[in-house]
Amino acid sequence: MSTTEEETTRLPQTAEELAVELNHRGHITTSWDEIGTITLAGTGAVTSQYRIGLPTEDASPTVFKTYFPPGCRIEAHTHPCDYSEIILEGRQKVTGKWLEAGDIRVGLANRAYGPLIAGDDGVTVLVIFANGNWPAIMLGKGDGSTLGTDELMDRFTSAS
Repeated sequence: MSTTEEETTRLPQTAEELAVELNHRGHITTSWDEIGTITLAGTGAVTSQYRIGLPTEDASPTVFKTYFPPGCRIEAHTHPCDYSEIILEGRQKVTGKWLEAGDIRVGLANRAYGPLIAGDDGVTVLVIFANGNWPAIMLGKGDGSTLGTDELMDRFTSAS
């Protein structure tokens, strides 16, 4: 790969570097591998995130690709913005209903759902949030430990 190709496919390490690159070029090319993942300690879920548009702008939509291992349970919660979830592989039970690869779930801000339970083979999902206000808000008797909000906020950008 030439230096020019490396420069156009490398994802900058910080939101600020990415914003500079996007403003300069108008676009970037990357991959899930280049973006990298984190594994959430409480659940073993493996996730990646990027922002559509400038990651420094609160209005920029946010995309997560997440693998939940078999039987992984995420407590009931909500989000302060609208979102959509696409089941890419496997099965996931959401608020008592099983969803399979190809199913699409659309949710409104501040509407409760869950728990989420990964099927026997785990589940990979793509979640698209309308903006940077994606961090989950715990509900009910849950303690928030399955949401991984602090770990996610430490690694990924969100609205200020």
